[in-house]
Amino acid sequence: MTENNQQTKKQRLKTGEKLLFIVAGAFIILASIAFGIMQYVMATSDKPIFEHHTHFDLSEVGQRGSEIYRHQACSECHRAMSEGTNMGNSLDGIGTKYSVEWIEKFLSDPEKTYDHATMDHGKSPKQAYYVALLPKKDIHDLAVFLSELKSDQGSSSSPVPPKGESPFIDMMINSWAPDAWKEKYTDIRDEKPTNEGVK
Repeated sequence: MTENNQQTKKQRLKTGEKLLFIVAGAFIILASIAFGIMQYVMATSDKPIFEHHTHFDLSEVGQRGSEIYRHQACSECHRAMSEGTNMGNSLDGIGTKYSVEWIEKFLSDPEKTYDHATMDHGKSPKQAYYVALLPKKDIHDLAVFLSELKSDQGSSSSPVPPKGESPFIDMMINSWAPDAWKEKYTDIRDEKPTNEGVK
């Protein structure tokens, strides 16, 4: 047998390898078709496919802040009002977690507010360094806009869990929480969430 024939024989795929490539190719094709169908349905449907658990009711100042948000291209990294990308933190519901004052402080001096380095906000050459250099009024309007992006109780961006019973939470409390805690503390699921930010 010549050396070329030996190399050709070594390069041939075995039956199992061929089958693996066929299955992987079919999976990729089916996933692409399903993604295309989902995008078409989302574009043509009157109802949202996914349930929204965040809301906003923008004031006049908040409206100005949303314009600053758009003009400063914040949506290139962040998602707000269900638009933008997920490269950075999603800002939908941020107003339920943080107050206007905290957000304004963060936008002005992010690393001091966090008390450690941040990924993109901070001093140059960080990508979003320019946010801290905006005029104080723009930073305030932007902070008001973000503070008006609220979460519904129980959503993933809300600090308050959903109302009602949760078998898992109830089981953990019954199993591990001392009886003294049950008398001392109230269940925050039954409290009415405030519209003010936590920090």
